[in-house]
Amino acid sequence: MEKSVRTKLFVMMILELFIWGAWLPLIWGYMGAKVEDGGLGFTDSQQAWIGSAFAIASILAIFFSNQYADRKFAAEKFLSFSHLVGGAAMLGLFFVKDFNSFFALMLVHSIFYVPTISVANSLAFSNVQNAARDFGFIRMGGTVGWILAAWPLYFILQDRVGADLTSASRYIFVVSGVASFALAAYSLTLPHTPPKPATGTTSPFAWLTSAKLLLVPFILVLFLVTFIDATIHNGYFLVTGGFLETKVGIAKKWIMPVMSLGQIAEILTMLILGKVLARLGWRTTMLLGIAGHALRYLVFAFLPDHQWLIVVIQLVHGICYAFFFATVYIFIDAVFPPDVRTSAQGWFNLLILGLGDLAAKWTFLPLLLRSTSKETGVVDWQSVFLYPTVLAVVGLVLLAVFFRPPSFGPKEDAGPGAAPH
Repeated sequence: MEKSVRTKLFVMMILELFIWGAWLPLIWGYMGAKVEDGGLGFTDSQQAWIGSAFAIASILAIFFSNQYADRKFAAEKFLSFSHLVGGAAMLGLFFVKDFNSFFALMLVHSIFYVPTISVANSLAFSNVQNAARDFGFIRMGGTVGWILAAWPLYFILQDRVGADLTSASRYIFVVSGVASFALAAYSLTLPHTPPKPATGTTSPFAWLTSAKLLLVPFILVLFLVTFIDATIHNGYFLVTGGFLETKVGIAKKWIMPVMSLGQIAEILTMLILGKVLARLGWRTTMLLGIAGHALRYLVFAFLPDHQWLIVVIQLVHGICYAFFFATVYIFIDAVFPPDVRTSAQGWFNLLILGLGDLAAKWTFLPLLLRSTSKETGVVDWQSVFLYPTVLAVVGLVLLAVFFRPPSFGPKEDAGPGAAPH
C-alpha cells in the first residue's frame, strides 16, 4: 500500500477520535455544575440520559446508518455528510442551556457520529493491502487524536475554578464541532470506497445478513465475550477515578494523566499488533487482552497501598484495548463478506459503545453503592474490583475453550479472509 494512502487514513483516525476526545472528559463537570456557577445544573438522571446517547445511536446505526454505508453510499461521502451534521449539532451544544434541547442535540450528534466509527474502520480495511499489518498503525492515529484533544484542554482548564471554569468548559463543543467540520471536508480527499450491493444470495438488508452470521458458533462466542469485555472496559472508567483519589491517595488533578498512561501504552501496542497477530494468532492475542483486565483489577483489589504499582499497572490498558478490541475489528474484516462488513462492525460497536457501556453503569454503579459503608462512607474497593476480575476470568474461559476461528491468524499475503459458512 502506498504510504500516502496509509498516512491519509492515519490522519482520518486522528480527527475521528479528536472529535470525541475534545468533549467527553470534561462534559460531566459542565453539566453537573450549578447554574449560578455557569453550569447547566442537570440532575444525575438527566446526565445519565445524555450519557446514554451513544448507546441509543449504536442501536439505531445497526438498522439505518450502517445499512446505507454498506449498500447505498460511498464510505468517504458518508463520513463527510455525517460529520457535517454531527459537527453542527455539537456546535449547538455551546449555546443551549435547557435539558431537552441539550439532549436532542447530543442525540443528533451521536446518531451521526457513532456510525462513522464503523465506517472509518471499514474504509481503512478496504484500502489497505494487509489489514493485520497496517490497521494497528492507522488506528493508532485515533489514540493520538484523543490525546491531542483531551490532554491540552484538561491542563488548560484544570487551574480554573467556579464560573470561570464552567464558562471556559463550554468551548469543548466549539473545538469538537470545528474538528468535525474539518473531517467532513477531509473525508472527500480519502480514497473512493464505493458501496457493495447485495449479491443474489444475500439479503438486501446488510444488518440482517450480518446478524445471521452472528449465529456461526465461533462468531457467537466472540460476540458474547466482546460484551463481557466491553462491560469490564467501560466499568474501569466509572470507578477508577474515585479509587485513585480516595484509596491510593493520588491528587485529583493528576487522576486523568495517570489513567491516560494506558493510552500511551496503546500507541506502542498498536504499532506491534500486526507482528503479535502473525506470531500468536487470533485467540491468544485476544486472551492476552482480556487477561490484562484481570491482572489490573487484581492489583487494584489486593495491592492498593503500592501507589507506584497502581500507576504502572495503568499501562496494561493499552494492551487490553489493542489486543482485544482492535483485534476484534481486524477479525471481523477477515471473516465477514465484503458487502456487510460495516454492519458487522456496527454489531460489535453496539456492544463496545452501547450495551457494554449500559451494562457497566447498571452493574458497577450499584456495586459501588453496595460496597460503600453508610456509616463512614468508606468503599470496600476489594469487593468492587473482584467483580470485574471474575468477569474477566469467565471471558477468558469462554474464549479459550469455545472460540475456534477458521484460521490461526490473519493471512500473510493481504486482503480480507473468507466469509464464514
